Amino acid sequence: MSNHLIIVTGHYGSGKTEFAVNLAFRLAREGNAVMLADLDIVNPYFCSRERKEELSAQGIHLIASKGADSDLPAINPEVYALFEPGICGVMDVGGDATGAQALGRFSQKIKTIEHEMLCVVNFNRPETNTPEKAEAYLREIAYSARLPITGLINNTHLDHETTLADLQRGVRLSQELMEKTGIPVKYHAFEQQFSDRLQIPEETRFEMQLYMKKPWEI
Repeated sequence: MSNHLIIVTGHYGSGKTEFAVNLAFRLAREGNAVMLADLDIVNPYFCSRERKEELSAQGIHLIASKGADSDLPAINPEVYALFEPGICGVMDVGGDATGAQALGRFSQKIKTIEHEMLCVVNFNRPETNTPEKAEAYLREIAYSARLPITGLINNTHLDHETTLADLQRGVRLSQELMEKTGIPVKYHAFEQQFSDRLQIPEETRFEMQLYMKKPWEI
């Protein structure tokens, strides 16, 4: 069995880490040997390492940045285990050019294996609230990471205040972004409560359970 790596990036507030954690759980349910690497050394508030117990309970091995609780976290060299045969890896990568640079150091190795680089876009964030702004952001991330983005994840939301109208708007704008960039929309991500109301192609549906909490909710 060859290894497969899925890189997940996205702007602050896009729900990147929420998607990465849910993706790891989905892959594990499908019978894969999953490793989730938390490479987000930029944003200390929403970290996949917060869900270590739940991930371990599902057989998912978490690789966290060394010194993650310090001001200067460092990349854990265990990340190289993601390139071993038989591993289905998920990388949760920092959502700006600085964070993407951490990924850049692995770009040559990544290019030698089967991989995807998915960008999570939330059209309710001011930095990516139009297809034009989102396109500029995608270019910036790809340049810093030294890897092309292969798929879009539409995750348009307003946390617990998300409405069906938000989701429908995200579907429409992500389609426009796909037409502008040529990058396909792989998934439309949404909370399970909207499952029966959101009309989208079955193959693009990605229902999520919310695992990540804000610091003031813990």
